[in-house]
Amino acid sequence: MKGIIANFRGGRHTHYTNHMIIKFNTIDNKEKANKLLNKSVVWKSPKGKEIKGQIVKEHGNKGAVRAIFEKGLPGQSIGTEVEIENGTQKR
Repeated sequence: MKGIIANFRGGRHTHYTNHMIIKFNTIDNKEKANKLLNKSVVWKSPKGKEIKGQIVKEHGNKGAVRAIFEKGLPGQSIGTEVEIENGTQKR
């Protein structure tokens, strides 16, 4: 399943570059988003480098999720696709 990176997680004065908010087209409520918890996601850069992360929590009531990646993603990753891997990953 593919999703779109919506934004960094952050507040008014800070943002966390390894925490990303991801939106999936087929998921539109919090209950469906709960089924994705602890799944692994992969972001692939234009040069082919992969950065892996894990879905840790739902975000809001419309089906977005929060994923924590092993290292920070660049700003160019916003609006690009991530893909859920078949297995799960331990943090």
